[in-house]
Amino acid sequence: MKILIIGGGNMGKTYADSFTANHTVAKENLYILDHQQKKVDYFKNQGFENSFAHPSSYINDMNLIILAIKPQDATELHPTVLPYLKQRQLILSIMAGVTIQRIETALPTARVVRAMPNLPAQIGMGITGFTASVAVTREELFLVQNLLNTTGKSLYFEDESKLDAVTAISGSGPAYVYFFMEAMMNTARKMGFSTTEAELLVEQTFMGAVHLQSIHTLSCKDWISKVASKGGTTEAALSTFHHFGLETIIEKGLQQAQERARELGQSR
Repeated sequence: MKILIIGGGNMGKTYADSFTANHTVAKENLYILDHQQKKVDYFKNQGFENSFAHPSSYINDMNLIILAIKPQDATELHPTVLPYLKQRQLILSIMAGVTIQRIETALPTARVVRAMPNLPAQIGMGITGFTASVAVTREELFLVQNLLNTTGKSLYFEDESKLDAVTAISGSGPAYVYFFMEAMMNTARKMGFSTTEAELLVEQTFMGAVHLQSIHTLSCKDWISKVASKGGTTEAALSTFHHFGLETIIEKGLQQAQERARELGQSR
């Protein structure tokens, strides 16, 4: 099987490294296309000999083409690769907000898978939501899911509109975690800790809490009850969060992110 990754940015690099590290695709069967020569040179130095700055007839032989580019770059890219695309080829797009219908209109294939990965995919800890057009077979979906799972875990949705919610929750989600971590670190410094001490306290707390939750079947509410004793310090903090409506703020934020994802999809 031959795979072309269009776009040598963070996710393009992540896929190239993950596919080959997991022995899912041999390097000689993995092709990279990026208009920046410095990125092409980088991939060649990493052993990806089939790296190119310009589209050409090699695209004809690809079984799967991954669109790992920014949505705003799509209008410039499509005309350049169009002459080399075939109807039989499978397309996997990770362009945020660009619908399957828009891809089908721009490219000569109805076999389109659309996915939304997130940042931790770079270390094999990502979560990717994906969906597909009706022309994609079950075998092709299984193939794509195996590829996506080299970067972590994946979830398939029949309803494409759910990808807007995936974008809001897991796609943007790491930023929310970092936002909360930074707020805790800033407060820790105000409490008298050094920057190094604050970072260690907060980072290890998050890593430990997430790992503990992941290896047991208890719910988050169960874990909270194990930490928070009546009249204790944790309850004092949680009561303050409830008083200022932190849950509602989080919900509104996620809804705004989902709505923005919808808007971006309609404008492209």
